[in-house]
Amino acid sequence: MNIRVNIKEAKQEVINTVRAYLKKDDTGAYEIPPERQRPILLMGPPGIGKTAIMEQVARECGISLVSYTITHHTRQSAIGLPYISQKEYGGEEHAVTEYTMSEIVAAVYDQIEASGISEGILFLDEINCVSETLAPTMLQFLQYKMFGNHKVPEGFLIVTAGNPPQYNKSVRDFDIVTLDRVKRIDIEEDFPVWKEYAYQAGIHGAVLSYLEIRKKDFYSVKTQIDGRQFVTARGWEDLSRIIKVYEELGIEVTERLCVQYLQDPEIAASFSSYYELYTKYRALYRIPEILEGTVPEESTELREAPFDEKLSILGLLIDSLNQEFRDYAEDRSVQERVLEELRTIRAALKREESEYPADQRHSARYLLTGRRLFCEEEINRRRKARMLDRPGERIERKVCARLAGMEKILTLGEKGKAKYDFSLLKQTFDLAEKKRQDEIDAADRHLTNSFRFLSATFGEGQEIVLFLSELSAGYYSLKFVNECGNDAYYRYNRLLLLKDRKEALQQEAMELLEM
Repeated sequence: MNIRVNIKEAKQEVINTVRAYLKKDDTGAYEIPPERQRPILLMGPPGIGKTAIMEQVARECGISLVSYTITHHTRQSAIGLPYISQKEYGGEEHAVTEYTMSEIVAAVYDQIEASGISEGILFLDEINCVSETLAPTMLQFLQYKMFGNHKVPEGFLIVTAGNPPQYNKSVRDFDIVTLDRVKRIDIEEDFPVWKEYAYQAGIHGAVLSYLEIRKKDFYSVKTQIDGRQFVTARGWEDLSRIIKVYEELGIEVTERLCVQYLQDPEIAASFSSYYELYTKYRALYRIPEILEGTVPEESTELREAPFDEKLSILGLLIDSLNQEFRDYAEDRSVQERVLEELRTIRAALKREESEYPADQRHSARYLLTGRRLFCEEEINRRRKARMLDRPGERIERKVCARLAGMEKILTLGEKGKAKYDFSLLKQTFDLAEKKRQDEIDAADRHLTNSFRFLSATFGEGQEIVLFLSELSAGYYSLKFVNECGNDAYYRYNRLLLLKDRKEALQQEAMELLEM
């Protein structure tokens, strides 16, 4: 039996492999020669995030990514088209069949040229579902990194992915010869690991609360008389995104919508019913009022409410707070990037002031425009290299928007007065920083009020424990508390740690008495 890992462990295995394959010796050659760098084969159920972790690995390792779904290719597009060339053998000229460069290999070279990055990952999905005509070329590719006559450039390692046969009728079994040339990693679904990602990705609170109650519905594949019914991690994430947009547009979220993403009618109906309750609780318990310190009269009924209703309220609080924590992290990153750009402009102004006469110096607005254009070009470059995720792109685009806003402000400045112009930029930056600090204070107050509400409603029971656990598991909530602090979080955390320690000591004492 193969050792199975979750998607988080698989990601780390790929990162370790990237680091090992791209390590060079003192002469600049790769420690593991490219021909001995086994392609990675990720084998696991569909929709658990195999493609997503490739994007994360590329960004974290600072390398490029080219990805293809191999089932979309014919033999011709994968290995190239034949053409006749003339070659001389033994003093005689002969017509020889050669092949144009593979579309896939050409895409790697295009990526190198567009991104300026010569190392990366070539990711081929659904590798074990290739067409019958393409199958014979795959062994050559996996062994020699070649499609037709053309090699994948050195510095690009190969990662492939496939689904076990129980999930795909088109699957071909790899023979031992092929398997002996890959580094195989078997992946399984894992809700707690996905939940860590879900908090960071901003998955809808209703999805997280529902799955906390019904973990078995996280991933399901059933074979029925009328076909297969399934629910995947990808389905939950895509449903979450559409629900958020529907809510913004005021469009009703129905069971018909849910079953389009959760392709198991029973689970879709169950979640749809839960979502109705979730929205009802959101209106009934008035979460914004709780965050501002007002305890609704209806909260007294919560003490005797069913446990899933209590979990829903916790989910609503966490969801609202996490949005503030995500905004905090984004605003901080934007402000830090803007400050970095302003420092670059100030350094350029000082350098020009010392090196050039007044009539040859660039204005602050000219330098600012140059930095904005550079940032926009960098966004496009990093996007082409697949080195910019959605949150990262949002931050960079906000930086560009802030710089563009500052350009407009400088039209009010005195032309040629660099110090005056830069003081306007600093004033704009300081106003944005004050607004950011006010939002930090509001988030801190809302977190404190959430603890007060839960303590007043439930006392120091399991509800507080669950609330603390969710905060400690969330990427953005933990980032906020670590960087900004919160007295209530620290107080309840210490209290529960002391309580746990006391119970452990009592248990040890009882065991000693029994002995």
